[in-house]
Amino acid sequence: MPVLNIAFVGSEDLARSLAKSNDVRDIESYVYKEEREGQISILSLLRPLRHPERLRPLLSVLNVAKVGIVEVKSIDASLGEILVAFGASGIKRGIAIINPEIGDWIDSDQVKIILEQAGLDSWKVHEKLPDPHDLREELYYHMQSTNREILDKNLVLPVDQYFNVKGVGLVAIGYVQSGSINKHDNVLILPANENGVVRSLQVMDDDVEVAVAGDRVGVALRNLREEALHRGCMICHPESDALVRHDKSKLKIKKAPFQKRNLAIDDVVHAAVDLQFVVGRVISLEDQNISVKWDSPLWIRKNSSPSIVITQLDAMPMRILGYVDEIEYI
Repeated sequence: MPVLNIAFVGSEDLARSLAKSNDVRDIESYVYKEEREGQISILSLLRPLRHPERLRPLLSVLNVAKVGIVEVKSIDASLGEILVAFGASGIKRGIAIINPEIGDWIDSDQVKIILEQAGLDSWKVHEKLPDPHDLREELYYHMQSTNREILDKNLVLPVDQYFNVKGVGLVAIGYVQSGSINKHDNVLILPANENGVVRSLQVMDDDVEVAVAGDRVGVALRNLREEALHRGCMICHPESDALVRHDKSKLKIKKAPFQKRNLAIDDVVHAAVDLQFVVGRVISLEDQNISVKWDSPLWIRKNSSPSIVITQLDAMPMRILGYVDEIEYI
């Protein structure tokens, strides 16, 4: 079942016009299924809650998504941060929908300027609310395009939930970020460095033999201690060498648009990548290079790493500092 994960920042009404509500945590998910070319194709809308109060749900959604939808209800600092976050996350495919409150007006040219400044000039702008069917067709077009993109074959599966299920045992849940995972695979849990065996897999409430990049999967594990799992731990194949552990990193950061703040020694930052949200402290500055010591291991893909977004939670109103242009572990 091909799945397109879409970062959706907009109203509940618009989300419900496009897909059926499926799950609610700090992120709401909406799912639309349609048979296309002989197979079920799924649009999965991921709607972060409580922004701008909380930044992490937005960044978690952007870690997973390949396409974005932003409903523009007004032009304010919150919209600016949202679009900058999309740009820093490398979400180059997207749709902005201008839909002001009754009696209000939004200048579409101003929206296009902000999109361009945020690095999203490739996004399509709808100057009024489109028909839901037409909007879904646009998303299916993006699905075809993203499915043609080359994906890393190494398994990377960050865990965001885990629990014991009666009759099943230990279950870890997360999004397959790259590669695939099969029933009966041997897997390695990092940073615990413990091995387990995949007992079964479940995607969209269906038992499956394999889960691939883009799937939100429940992985039932045997021969593994529950203490090996925690939110943000990583599942990979033991022989793949897919991830590099960073306890300290030297970063070159591409500063985000509208961000005027400069980092200083002892500043606290967060790195968001592959559903991790890791706290670090700046320990040295040298020209454009910033060295950071992480409070817990930061796992970076050895090949084809996605954008690593650097944030500072007290840097209001723009908490997105930028994204990592170069990184090496020290």
